[in-house]
Parts: sequence; C-alpha cells; structure tokens
Amino acid sequence: MSLMHKVRFYHAALAIFTVLAYLSGDFGLVHDWLGYGVALIIALRLLWALFNPRQLGLNRFYPNFDGLHFDNAYRHPAVSKALILGIAVTLMGATLSGVAMDGGRAIGFADAGAEIGIIGTAHADERERAEYGERGDGDDVIEEIHETLSNLVILFVFLHAGYLLLFRFPLARFMLFRDKRKN
Repeated sequence: MSLMHKVRFYHAALAIFTVLAYLSGDFGLVHDWLGYGVALIIALRLLWALFNPRQLGLNRFYPNFDGLHFDNAYRHPAVSKALILGIAVTLMGATLSGVAMDGGRAIGFADAGAEIGIIGTAHADERERAEYGERGDGDDVIEEIHETLSNLVILFVFLHAGYLLLFRFPLARFMLFRDKRKN
C-alpha cells in the first residue's frame, strides 16, 4: 500500500471518529469513547510524523503565504494549509478539553487510580460530585471551551471540504476513495 493510501485511511478514520464524536455529544459514554478514539488517532498521527518520511511531517500544516495574491488566492496552497491548521488546532483543543473534563473515567483510568490510592482528596471530592450530578465551576468553563472548539472544528471541516470540492476536486475524489482506478 502506498504512503498516500495510508494517509487517506488515516484521514478517513479521523474524519469518521470526529464527526461521530460531535454528533454523539448528548450520548455520554459513547461520546467519551469516541473522543478517546480521536485522541488515539491524533497520538498515532504525531508518532507517525516523528518516525516516518518527511512528507508526513507537521510542517505540512503550516501555511506559507509567499506568492499569495488576489488573483491566485482560491488555488494557493496556503488556503488549504490554513484550513488544515484550523482543524488541527481546534480538534486538539476540543480533544484535550474533553479528556480534561472526563479525567479518565470513561476508560476506567480514574477508578483504577482511586483503588490504588494515587488520586488525592481534591480529585476524590471531584469524583463524588460527578457521581451525584454536582459540578464544580471549573467544569463549566472547560465544558464551554470544549463545545466552542468542537463547533469550530465542524466549521473548519465544512470549509475544508467545500474548498477541496470546489477548487481541488481531483484531490477530494482521491481522499474520498472515488479516484479512478488504473487498469
């Protein structure tokens, strides 16, 4: 399998998990598990960038605005890279804030820490509030940040997909597994 085919499988997994996590926002544990799936995919992508070919590096997320003019703005690579950077930053922020809100409870990490005495009293009080439906003030702030970043992720995804469909259709076809097969 070629490198670009691996990239599009990664892209598909990240896109599917991200959209499902967004749509399942009201489904508690399902949403949490999908969020941890997104976190795992992001972690694997970062490792992939560190230990594999140069074209997988994180520098492809940084837009270079050299040569960008009004007459070539719709086809300039900086536009696509800026949208990808927007997705990356907001998705990582939404994922990190979601993990911070959950604190490992959905995957049993917080409970394991309490059983062996690692979790301090402040966290134990926080866990008790969570069990009885009470929330601290900090949870409200993190939840607002999480929801805002999640909505921004979806906005950037729509802009990214629309841009590719309008101005980079062959690439969009390839990433959506609709490329023409060679015989």
